[in-house]
Amino acid sequence: MFAADALPRSLAGTLRRYAVRLLDTVLPPACALCGDAQAGALLCPACCAQFFSAAASGPRCRCCANPLPSPLPPGLAMLCGQCQQRRPAYDQTVVACTYALPLDRLVLQLKFGQRLAYAGLMAQQLRDAILRQPHYRLPDLLCPVPLGPRRLAERGYNQALEIARPLARQLGIPLAPRLLLRVRETAPQSLVSATARQHNLAGAFAVSDVALVRGRHIGMVDDVMTSGSTLQEIAATLRRYGASRISNLVFARTPPH
Repeated sequence: MFAADALPRSLAGTLRRYAVRLLDTVLPPACALCGDAQAGALLCPACCAQFFSAAASGPRCRCCANPLPSPLPPGLAMLCGQCQQRRPAYDQTVVACTYALPLDRLVLQLKFGQRLAYAGLMAQQLRDAILRQPHYRLPDLLCPVPLGPRRLAERGYNQALEIARPLARQLGIPLAPRLLLRVRETAPQSLVSATARQHNLAGAFAVSDVALVRGRHIGMVDDVMTSGSTLQEIAATLRRYGASRISNLVFARTPPH
């Protein structure tokens, strides 16, 4: 026998992921939110209706997905005041839910707890949210927000890619997992002040295949959108290489403070 901490970090991460997948296969799944063991699925119908329905989400800004007043005054544009004053480089953001209790547990367990089965759950709820958007034209291809090499080696996987894979299959859209590269390691955005976040990301991303971007509608997939600085920098990079439209497809949106 050997200790897991004696293994190379990447191999240990791979073994943990396989162990979690085996456990999910052997044991009947309980609802990830309420723990109902009778659910027989990762999300029971009651939690699905409570947290992921159109009514649960409420009206959101079409561009940044921040909440809008409910009900909306007649004739009000579906854009928040900030996006009306200064439009981001991306065109639209679609989210499945708000990043708050108990939904934040899904994100944290996927990102730090090796619960890769939750990626498929997130992709399914995100797909449903996308298909509820009126007159929304699906992207030509999907691309996950990339991790830097150091963080990818530490974690063993990119949670955005784990969501993007099943989402691409469910929507019937090609996936370009390495279209966007993180060419500069940056400090985690959660550790950077709000005013310094955009500067922290400057020059962090590059496009690996310009021909795939030019004239295309690109869908960027991520687990959480907080300030939007990362997606703004990515969208600005894609614009420089000729993307015609950019959509953010994100599982959870952090409420504005």
